[in-house]
Amino acid sequence: MKIILTHEVSGLGAAGDVVDVKDGYARNYLVPRGFAIRWTKGGEKDVAQIRRARKIHEIATIEQANEIKTKLEAVKVRLAVRSGDAGRLFGSVTPADIASAIKAAGGPDVDKRRVELGSPIKTLGGHQVSVRLHPEVAAKLGIEVVAA
Repeated sequence: MKIILTHEVSGLGAAGDVVDVKDGYARNYLVPRGFAIRWTKGGEKDVAQIRRARKIHEIATIEQANEIKTKLEAVKVRLAVRSGDAGRLFGSVTPADIASAIKAAGGPDVDKRRVELGSPIKTLGGHQVSVRLHPEVAAKLGIEVVAA
């Protein structure tokens, strides 16, 4: 099935790309979550609009990405969340929480879709997350989750 990506999907493409995927993957995962729309002839106009919006928010060069990477890795991020007695969280830490904590700590503004968690963060303590700034540049960021 031919689809148009509306968001960046790891391993598949960036917003505005037209890709071929298996029918079930598109029908059951990408389209319901809003990551893609079905390709149509009229959808080509949407592709141009998505690409224009992507260029505005995109980090253009590797040099810019490396500058932001050094700023990000210098920031100490502490995230206060509600937790139980044993150090388990009520829920988990989301990429949106991490993006807002980076901004609150004085770091650069990061899109929540660029924050990649290896596994869900459900405990207190130090954790490593990756922020994909450019297809070739990713910043490793240490965050400390503390009880609120």
